[in-house]
This record gives sequence, C-alpha cells and structure tokens, in this order.
Amino acid sequence: DAGSSVEEMEFNWDEYLEDTGATAAPHGSFKHVDTSLQNGFAPGMKLEVAVKSDQNTYWVATIITTCGQLLLLRYDGYGEDRKADFWCDILTADLHPIGWCEQNKKILKVPEGIKDKIPDQEEFLQRVLKGACSAPANLLEGLHRGKNPLDLIAPGSRLELQNIRDSLEAWIVNVVENVGGRLKLRYEGLEDSDKFDQWLFYLDPFLHQVGWAAQHGYSLQPPLAIRSLRSEADWQEILKKVKEEEEESSVPTDLFKDKPVIGVHSFSEGMKLEAVDPMAPFVISPATVLKVYNDKYFMIEIDDLRPERPSSQRYICHVNSAGIFPVQWSLKNGLHLSPPPGYPGHDFDWADYLKQCGAEAAPQSCFPSLTSDHGFKENMKLEAVNPVDPEEVCIATVTKLKDSYLWLQLEGSKKPVPECIVSVESMNIFPVGWCETNGYQLRPPRKAIVNKQKKIAVVQPEKQILSSRTVHDGLKNQELNSSDSVVINGKYCCPKIYFNHRCFSGPYLNKGRIAELPQSVGPGNCVLVLKEVLTLLINAAYKPSRVLRELQLDEEAAWHGHGETLKAKYKGKSYRATVEVVRTADRVADFCRKTCIKLECCPNLFGPQMVLDKCSENCSVLTKTKYTHYYGKRKNKRIGRPPGGHSNLEAAMKKPNKRRKRRKHFFVHKKKRSSTSVDNTPAGSPQGSGAEEEDDQDESELSHSLAQDRDKRKRKLRTFSFSDDENKPPSPKDIKMEVAEKLQLDSNPLEWSVADVVRFLKSTDCAPLARIFLDQEIDGQALLLLTLPTVQECMDLKLGPAIKLCHHIERVKLAFYQQFAN
Repeated sequence: DAGSSVEEMEFNWDEYLEDTGATAAPHGSFKHVDTSLQNGFAPGMKLEVAVKSDQNTYWVATIITTCGQLLLLRYDGYGEDRKADFWCDILTADLHPIGWCEQNKKILKVPEGIKDKIPDQEEFLQRVLKGACSAPANLLEGLHRGKNPLDLIAPGSRLELQNIRDSLEAWIVNVVENVGGRLKLRYEGLEDSDKFDQWLFYLDPFLHQVGWAAQHGYSLQPPLAIRSLRSEADWQEILKKVKEEEEESSVPTDLFKDKPVIGVHSFSEGMKLEAVDPMAPFVISPATVLKVYNDKYFMIEIDDLRPERPSSQRYICHVNSAGIFPVQWSLKNGLHLSPPPGYPGHDFDWADYLKQCGAEAAPQSCFPSLTSDHGFKENMKLEAVNPVDPEEVCIATVTKLKDSYLWLQLEGSKKPVPECIVSVESMNIFPVGWCETNGYQLRPPRKAIVNKQKKIAVVQPEKQILSSRTVHDGLKNQELNSSDSVVINGKYCCPKIYFNHRCFSGPYLNKGRIAELPQSVGPGNCVLVLKEVLTLLINAAYKPSRVLRELQLDEEAAWHGHGETLKAKYKGKSYRATVEVVRTADRVADFCRKTCIKLECCPNLFGPQMVLDKCSENCSVLTKTKYTHYYGKRKNKRIGRPPGGHSNLEAAMKKPNKRRKRRKHFFVHKKKRSSTSVDNTPAGSPQGSGAEEEDDQDESELSHSLAQDRDKRKRKLRTFSFSDDENKPPSPKDIKMEVAEKLQLDSNPLEWSVADVVRFLKSTDCAPLARIFLDQEIDGQALLLLTLPTVQECMDLKLGPAIKLCHHIERVKLAFYQQFAN
C-alpha cells in the first residue's frame, strides 16, 4: 500500500487475533516474566506502618499480596478478617522494617479497631514477631526505596557472564539496555564495538553478579573470540579498573535469588545423546558429551563426521539445559532426527551409529523428566526472540508440541527463519503484549496492510463517524507524555481489580449482568488488566455502544495514558473506540474511581479495594433516578431520567411554555406525530443520542401499539390531540377519554420507591415480573419512562408479556395525569 512501510506500520494484537481466529498463550505460562514483575517483597513479610488515625504512632503489619510498588497490608491482630486490608504505595507510605521504631524512639501502638483483641501489647508483639521475616530495609529506605529490583540493573551496571562456547571462565559485561529484564550486554573493553553484543534474560543461569567467579573458583578471562583484540596488559588494566569501581556499578545480590538452581548431573565423557544447538535451534541432531568439568557442568558437541569439519558446534550445558534428549527421543515422538554431516546414507539408525562410533547412549536417568502441563496449545500466539538475530522479537505461532517443547513459526523477521524448537521454560519467549508494554519494537507480520494515517473511531454502520483520532497524533502525544515508560518494571503491574457487586450500578450498567461478572481481575500488566475490566463493563451495559461512547477518549482531551482500542456490539452492529487507560500502578485506583464517576455509578463499583459489607459511599440508598445528584454529569440534553429529587415531569407542570414538549411522552398522537423524536430510555439505562439510538421507538409508537391491542380486546378508547395553536398548552379539561379498568392511585407514582413499584406489580397479573423490577432498582419515575422496546430488550420479555406489562404501565401513566397533574 502506497505510503506504508514496516517502520510506520501500527500492529494491534486484538485485531490480529480476531482476524486470524487464534488465541494468545496464557500469561501464566511465562514464569520468568512473572518473576520479573516481583518487587522484592513477599506475602508474609512484616513491617512497621504508620497508623492512619494517628500518624505519630506505628503498628506491625503483614504483607498480604504485592503488585509492583503497591502492597496490600493487614495490621497484625485482625487475624483472617480482610475488612481492614489496605493498599499502600512504597514510595509515599510511611513504611519501615521491623525494629525501626525501637531504633528511632517511635511509638508502637495498637490501632483502635483491634484494641479490645490485644490486652497485652508486649506479649502479642513477642509472639507474632518470633521467627518473622522483616521486609528488606534496602527496599524501604534510601535510593532503592520503591524501586522494582529489576530497575537496579540500569545501563552501565556490570555483571559477570560465563563463556558457554569454549570454557567456563567468566568475563565482565556492561548492561547497555534493559527491556523488561531482557538485557543487552557488551563485554568490558569493547565499549566502541557492538559486534559481540548479546541479549540475555537477567535470570539466565550463566549470568551472575560481579564477584561470583572469585567466590566459586572460576577465573576472569575474556572469551577467546575477543581476547586477541587487546594485549594481555590491556585486559589486566581493564580488570583492575573494574575492581576499583565495583561498588559503584554492582547489582544487589538479592536480584538473582530467583535464578534456577543448577543440579548435579551424571553424564560421562563420550556418551551420545540428541541435542538442539541453542544458537541454531531448527533441527535435532546426534551429539556427544565432549568434556565433563565438574558435577554441574559438561560440554556437548553436535556430531560432524566430515574430515575437514569447517566449524565445531559445541557449548556448555547443565542437567536442566534445554534441548538435550536421550537417544531415540525423536523416533518415539515421530520427529525427524537430522543425520550428522558426512553420515553415509539418509536413513539414520542409532544402533548402527553407536556400534560404528564405539560409544554408549546416555541413560534415561541422566535427563530430567519432561512435562506437558504448561498451558500452551497448537496455534496459540506469543512473542519470541529470533535466534538468528536476537535484536528482533517476532510474532510467533505454536505449530507443534512435544512434551515440554514448542515448535514456533516466526512472522515478520527481516530474513525468513525455519521453525524454531524452544523449551516452554525458555527465557526467549514472551506473552502477547510484552513488547508493547516494555516499549520495544515487535516485528509486525509481513502481510498486514495499514495506512499511514489510520483512523481509530467509533464506527456507526452506514452512518458518519462520530469522532476520531489518528494513530500518528496519538503515538506522537504518547511519546511526549510517556517518555518514562520505556522500561517495564513492577510499577506497571496492576493490582487485583475487584467488582463490588453490591455497589450502586448506575444508569448505564445492568445490575444483573454486573452480578455475573467475576469477583476480580488481575493482578498483571496495567494496560491488559484495565482493558479486560473495561471490556467486561461494556458487555454488562444496557447499551454497550453507549458505554463505549462514554469511555471514549475525548478528541480535545490531553493524552496522559495509553490508548487502547475497545469494541462493543449492540443490535447486530459493531462499534469501536479509542479509550485511554493508565499504565502505572500508582494511577490505577484514581483511574477506576474516575471511570466509575464517568459511568455515574458508585465510585467503589470496581477498583483495587474490595467492599465487603457496607460501601464507604453509602451507595445502597441510591436508586436509578438519583444517580446524577450524587455522581452524575448533569446533562442539559438528558430527557429520560429526572435528576435528584425534582422530577422533569413535575417541572413540566409548572412551566406552560414547555408543557407540551414534556407531556407528549405519554399521550397518543393520532392526527399527527411529533417531528422531534424523543428517545425514552429504559429504567436504569442511559439516554442515548446519535445514530445508535435510532433503533429505539418513541412513546407515541408504544401508545399506538397499545391502542391497537385494546381495540382487539374490544375496549373503547378515545384519543385526543393538541390544539392547532402550537403555543397553547392543553388543559386537563380539554382531555376527554374513557379507559376500561380505570386505575385509582393512593399516592403519586413520581414518589414511588422501588418497593412501591414491586408492590403495585404484585397486585396485577404481571406479579412474576416484580423480581426484575427489584433487581434493576426501578422506582416510580423510572416506571413512567418505560417503553415497549426497552421493556422487551432490557427485561428479555417476549412481545405478549411485554405488551401486558406496558398496559399496566399505561394505566399508571393515565392515572397520574388524571389525579396528580394539577
């Protein structure tokens, strides 16, 4: 497509998965990514926290869960009671390790809420602190406070890397870049050359903190590949300089505590096995144990029978190294074993080969057991490093699975790459969205065609676009406002988001559908968790397209977060809009609260705080007609729902110049229909506008349907119309009608509570429907605004029951005008 190129192509995982019909590999299958998001704190650790009610006193609290720089804490003494759990930000909260109060002459005092449970404070503290693990002091105080440990591996940091190609000797490497724990490393002494740069995940078993080699008896020597680039004296001078600057550039030892532990192996020299070369993981080949270093490390070499042997493929392994298999593993799994170069014939036979070589096969006991319990399935999508060019991270598709190994087809690489064989525990594979989250370029698929200026908008089928923002502008703003979001760490990990089903659901969200949502979502990546939360809310709406419009990024608004494209379906039509979500954990709570207010529901309906008994907003007293008084955005154009305690209907009675406009909702227009169509929304549903609302019928159509129905039942109904004088409001004396089954009301339906509405319905032949009105909190004002289409849609009623129900609603409306209009 003219005007498009790979660099300008904007890739969207959601659209790609939808177009291909594929699913994303589950995030839980990437254990190294989960580990990288941990913040150094662990559930069960204890610390001393300032008491909210008295900032001059402190009390011991236990970490319940962690997410980025957020901790969920519970004061000791509450036991299993979760009601008092609270989130706090490590950067801003007054948190200290155990013993800090004693050292700094601060007061430890039991909080008021549990004072009665702890009669003897000293005895209680001795008991709960015995054998307790304190939160790390270095993560609560000083320069490292609030930082994700991963952030401490900054550009310029030094590490030691073992040479896995020809020896176990280690050499110093400098961190050039840290992308979500994936490190670009450059050998010390090669500052001006990137030819020998390597990419490794920080948990790689061959990567260590400075000083590791000396502690474990290994020498520090530059690899053979670079040794000739400098003199021996130069290398020694470099080493001396590194030791002098060790404290300035070192990385905390705690950072490597989650590295895989290397076990003891039982291989011997000369044993044969099957192996995949990690530098070219495309085929399985016969291999030989070339050398055993000690009980942890051994070297294998891919067999090559050619006399000249242009190059040797050898590398160092340990017992848990990926890509080593027992003899006959390929045959048992129906896989092709590539014969060694120079092998006579095409049909490789292990028995003949072992006899020919005079070697023995490594026994099965030498190899760890393989598992198939990993969550990956064929055709799943993920992101994977290109082994030919580790700078590239590509879209990958699982084409085959055998035990704990995946065959991946990479898309979008600069040069075509054969299927790669990787372990499910490989640190070179990542979940969908990892690159985007960490600000790294994902290679887009080659076949995608994207215009340079792609519009993301709410799409109205066969109607004009409501609003749009170009991706170009959005990305430009995002670069300006989110420059600190290049390297992902724990602060981008969203806490668990709770759906508090008991809270007031507001006018847009269906309370019944809200009750069916999961109790919580997350924790995980902020963008992904919040996107899932918003998608669930959109699907729980009376009109998903309406909620999508409420959430849509305002064209004039400043872009402070991350733009995500969300979709909604309503009445067979699809809608799409760009919605702004926050990227950092410290903004999640505020984002959830503001989104709730935007949707005019209780600010605690969803968020990182679980509401157990009573909501702090006391939202249980609210009904669908009172939402704008408390949380809503008062809209002048809103017709369907009267805000606060003052009804639009009552106001209409007091203002003659608006009387006709208000009252035409409820009267039959036999001679003429209003040119201004009024959309009466269902109880608890939003007042819409634009093309999406044209599917709804107005009140006149309902009255016409009811009139026909009553004619069929041979009921006499005389209709009336307004005077030809447009400015003259109708008066009750001008209205003459006879209605069968005339209803006499004891109270004004505008003042009916939900219970009153339910009581009325139970007195009719629609009593079974009373439960729906109770669940959806429909009070008297909402009852008077119900229409036939909305009754059918929002209550899932068939035409017959819906008409019967609307007949009773019409009786209430007519009784209201006859008895209470004056």
